[in-house]
Amino acid sequence: MKFDAVLPPMHLKDVPSVAQAAEAMGFDALWTTETQHNAFLPQALIAEHTEKIEMGTAVAISFARSPGDIAYTAWDLAAQSNGRFILGLGTQVKGHITKRFGMEWPASVVGKLREQIGAVRALWRTWQTGEKLNFNGDYYKLRLMTPFFNPGPLPAPTPSPSPASGRGASVPPASGGETKGGLGLIPIYIAGVNTGLARLAGEVCEGFHAHPFNSPRYLREVLTPAIEEGADKTGRTRADVSVSLTAFIATTPEEANQARMQISFYASTPSYRRVMEHYGWGEVAAQLTGHAAKGEWAEMPMLITDEMLAEFVTLADSPADLPAALKKRYGGIVDRITVYTPFVPGEKDDFWREMVKAF
Repeated sequence: MKFDAVLPPMHLKDVPSVAQAAEAMGFDALWTTETQHNAFLPQALIAEHTEKIEMGTAVAISFARSPGDIAYTAWDLAAQSNGRFILGLGTQVKGHITKRFGMEWPASVVGKLREQIGAVRALWRTWQTGEKLNFNGDYYKLRLMTPFFNPGPLPAPTPSPSPASGRGASVPPASGGETKGGLGLIPIYIAGVNTGLARLAGEVCEGFHAHPFNSPRYLREVLTPAIEEGADKTGRTRADVSVSLTAFIATTPEEANQARMQISFYASTPSYRRVMEHYGWGEVAAQLTGHAAKGEWAEMPMLITDEMLAEFVTLADSPADLPAALKKRYGGIVDRITVYTPFVPGEKDDFWREMVKAF
C-alpha cells in the first residue's frame, strides 16, 4: 500500500517548499485538490521542484473543462514531470457545476465522463502517434488538429534518482506504448461515491479515487464489486485499477469531533445518500440534508452517532497506533492511502515521518 500526501490549499508561491519537503519526507505521491484554488497550477511547481515523487490531481473538476483543455494541461505536466503526473478527474455535483462554474449538467454523468475521457485520449493518441483526430460522441466531436496546434509526442521518461529507502524511485511510463491495462499514455483516475463511476473506472481508467466519505464495508460490498464489473467488460481485472483512498483519522476527542462535522457535511449531500442508506441510515441523511438547506450547520454533527463515527473514521488511541489501524481496516481493499489531514512542513513532522516509515 502506497502512502501519499495532500497539498493544503495555499498560494502558488508556497508550493515549491512544501513539494520539496514532501519528497524529502518520503511520501509516494503529492495530490492537489480543487476547492479554493486551481488543481493543475500547483502541479507545474511540484514537477519543477521535485525529481522522484509521483504527483496528481485529486481531483480536478472535469465538467468545468473541455476535453481539449484537460488534454493539453495533462500533456504539459506529464512532460515537465518526466512521466510522474497522474490525471485525477471528478465530476462534482450538479449545484456546483451549474451555480459555481456556470456549466450545464449532463443528462448522463457516467456517459459524459466516459466520452470526456475518450476525447482526451483521442487527442493524446493523435499527438503521440500522428493518428488522425476523429472522435465522435453525443457530447464531443473532435476532428481538427493541425501541426500548429499539435504539441508533438511525449519524450520517453529518464530514470529518476533512486533514494536509499527505495520509495518513489519508479516512474510511470509517459510514452513508448500503453500503460498497464492498455488504456492510455498518462494514468487517469476518476473519483466517485456511487457504483456508476466505480464501474466506469474499472472499464476505462487506471485508477479510482474513493471519496473520503467511505468505509471498509462500503468499499468491499459496493464499490469493489462495481470496479470488478467494469473491468470485466474490457477484459481486465481489479488489479489493473489502483484504488486510492483519503481516510478520516482521529486519535483525540477533538479530532473525532472534527471528523463528525465533516461526515455530517458529506452525508447531507443528496447524491451521496446511498452510503448512509447502505447502513440503514437514510433517515438521518434526509435530516442532515434538511439542516444543510437551512444553513443549520451546528445541529448536523450531533446526528452522527458513535457507531457512524466508527464506520467512517479510523480511530486509534495514539498517532503511533494509526499505521496498524489503517492497514488493518484497508489492507487488501485499497492500493494507496492518504489521510484527510493535509501535509504542512514543520507541523507534526514526527508524526508524518513515522507514518511514512510504517508504510
